[in-house]
Amino acid sequence: MEITTVGLDLAKNVFQVHAISCTGEVLVRRALRRAQVMPFFRKLPPCLIGMEACGASHHWARELTALGHEVRLMPPAYVKPYVKRGKTDAADAEAICEAVTRPTMRFVPIKSVEQQSALSLHRTRDLLVRQRTQLVNMVRGLLAEFGIDIPKGLTHALAFVRRAIAGEAHEVPKLAAKVIGALAAQAIAVQDSIHRLERDLLAWYRSNDLARRIATVPGVGLLGATALAATVTDPSHFRSGRQFAAWLGLTPLNNSSGGKERLGRISKMGDQYLRRLLVTGMTSLVRRNKHHPSAADPRLNALLARKPVRLATVAMANRAARAIWAIMVRGEVYRTPALGIAAV
Repeated sequence: MEITTVGLDLAKNVFQVHAISCTGEVLVRRALRRAQVMPFFRKLPPCLIGMEACGASHHWARELTALGHEVRLMPPAYVKPYVKRGKTDAADAEAICEAVTRPTMRFVPIKSVEQQSALSLHRTRDLLVRQRTQLVNMVRGLLAEFGIDIPKGLTHALAFVRRAIAGEAHEVPKLAAKVIGALAAQAIAVQDSIHRLERDLLAWYRSNDLARRIATVPGVGLLGATALAATVTDPSHFRSGRQFAAWLGLTPLNNSSGGKERLGRISKMGDQYLRRLLVTGMTSLVRRNKHHPSAADPRLNALLARKPVRLATVAMANRAARAIWAIMVRGEVYRTPALGIAAV
């Protein structure tokens, strides 16, 4: 019999394969070393290959697609219900093989090399921002032990660490100044690395038409536009803007039963980084409207009059996600809706 469907459980060095025929008969159940994966699939006729979506899955999906196979990636949470009893590599591969054939299964589009490269800039920048925060907080804590308080804000903290590097922080004891100087040097180096990454993101943003169109949405800046353009491979994969917002975890949890509809807090499912960027962007929009009331969005002001600020920013992020989906699908830019007309 000929292999028609393969479940491939990915790993660093040992990959598990579970292959079946068109009748469901198990034909192959074995482990492969990393160097054996491509030779194994070169010998197979074109077939359906299922994998769990992860960091390395997009690379393997591109490689196997080039061999003529049909590759489908699935969220690991949707594969888990098909695992029988104990979790092993063989059981995972069997579950993947079963899940990929389900007609109602949801699949993850395969990202291109360019998209993954742009996302690597985002992940590295996010890591460096956390490291910068840790270093600055450490400097603040050490200075507090000597009764020195730096005003709030990254600008004031970096200004002080530059003084420490230059040896101008005379209020700090000499022995402690050595430690603070070392931390300050690391903080400045991290800050410079963040600036270089942001310049690379800006260059990618200027060369990407989709990112520039997404940035026309109020409250969406360089980071949000480039992250969305690099993450969303196929916007038509979502049937509506609400489904796209639900994928980002910006819609209420539904706990309805017996004909009674109960909606709770937002689900917070999906990509946490994208959701954070959208909510942060809407928070900056609220602050901007507060300081420049003449340019404020009447819809946002009306929402803030009825709801708390945090709830309003999440609601605006939901609205922005729907508008972004429409922009990606229709190939247009954001247009401010007329008063009295609901936003996309």
